[in-house]
Amino acid sequence: MPRYCCVPGCNNSGGHLFPTESSLSLKWRVAIRRIDPNTKKLWSPGKHDTVCSSHFTAEDYRETLQGERKRLKRNAVPSVFSFSIKPDFESPRQKRQQRKEERTQRSEAEAISSMTVQHEIEVSSQVEANQEAENESVCNFVDAHCQCNLSESDKFGVEKFQTHPSAIHYYTGFEDFEHFMFFFHCLGPASYDLNFKCKVLTPEDQLFLTLMKLRQAKEDIELSILFNISESTVSKIVITWINFLYHQLKELDIWPSREIIDEHMPDDFARKYPATRVILDATEIPIAKPSNVDAQSMTWSTYKHKNTLKTMVGCSPRGVITYVSESYGGSASDRQIIEDSDLVDQNSKMFVSGDSIMADRGIIVQDLFAPRDVHVNTPTMLKGKSQLDATEVVRDRRIASKRIHVERLIGLCKKFKILCTPLLPSKVLLGSRIVFVCFSITNFRKCIVDQTA
Repeated sequence: MPRYCCVPGCNNSGGHLFPTESSLSLKWRVAIRRIDPNTKKLWSPGKHDTVCSSHFTAEDYRETLQGERKRLKRNAVPSVFSFSIKPDFESPRQKRQQRKEERTQRSEAEAISSMTVQHEIEVSSQVEANQEAENESVCNFVDAHCQCNLSESDKFGVEKFQTHPSAIHYYTGFEDFEHFMFFFHCLGPASYDLNFKCKVLTPEDQLFLTLMKLRQAKEDIELSILFNISESTVSKIVITWINFLYHQLKELDIWPSREIIDEHMPDDFARKYPATRVILDATEIPIAKPSNVDAQSMTWSTYKHKNTLKTMVGCSPRGVITYVSESYGGSASDRQIIEDSDLVDQNSKMFVSGDSIMADRGIIVQDLFAPRDVHVNTPTMLKGKSQLDATEVVRDRRIASKRIHVERLIGLCKKFKILCTPLLPSKVLLGSRIVFVCFSITNFRKCIVDQTA
């Protein structure tokens, strides 16, 4: 059976076996540029693989004393190739070099187009050889000009949108630049002294980047392009600021007293359900399917038919987020979440005797709050009946008209698109904090429930 040359694109038969010396054999393997299709690494020859004589020069051979056929020199390396196609694998170093060259070409093209040059410029190897010194000086001037423009007018950041309230609202959810800065100052001076410090971006721009990630669920690579930083830096900024926002906003006592609830309760609400302290409802956010089977089972939601994180949310009758529980796997029931929360903790003193809770029909927790003389208002269950009585229908409609406030708030919080986009495995551990931050930021906006509601 003939032995064919192992060089890609060569069909000659016969040739020279690979040398037994490992260092010389490695030089041969590198020279022929053959890649293993399975491992995408440098191809390893077998004991019968050969390289034909077409890939060696005349200087690679020596004459024998007996006048026999030429012998290959001991340290010869194949060097004659006519590759017609590029290798099917590029090393990371080659890819980085290629991207660097493309960026350089783009910057030069933009710089040249910005200059008022009235004649065409043809770039060829001959021209480059003849005018290398002149081109180098032009490029140096252009690079400095581009850097100046980038630092002064083209820098992407929150200050770029000081006079564009619609852009601020789109990226962050705040009404305008002043509203954004008000929230930033509420975080205190600790925002200037975080563990991870990015010298390229100011703390204001780091918060702006984080809110863009939460509000528009932008990919790290897009944010890295906009802010001219690396993807790893974007990831570190987002993680650092989510943790920082969680701890800072957690310091705010969002659970109001009975007196504050009564003072700001809407008129119609006060007439029909004056004892209401909180309106509860559960919400779920999607996550990417976990690789672990147990995690898949714990996060699978039979209601959403996907893997989710479930959180119990509460709001006041006036439409302010007053409670956000920890996030649990989608398989957890509403009762399990409430049983594990501070709402039923005897030491929390969140409720007083005579208070009432408004909740959905599926939240059956009356027995958990009964010992504390707290009533739970839920729509009537059928319990085997074919239909409800007229009085029960009227009562359920009244409850639904008031309970809708928490659903409106949840829908408002879902404007943060990160809560609607499947959370990546690297961010699932931060899922509970992401939910809390998004719902807490929602309180920094105008009330959506009218005083007469």
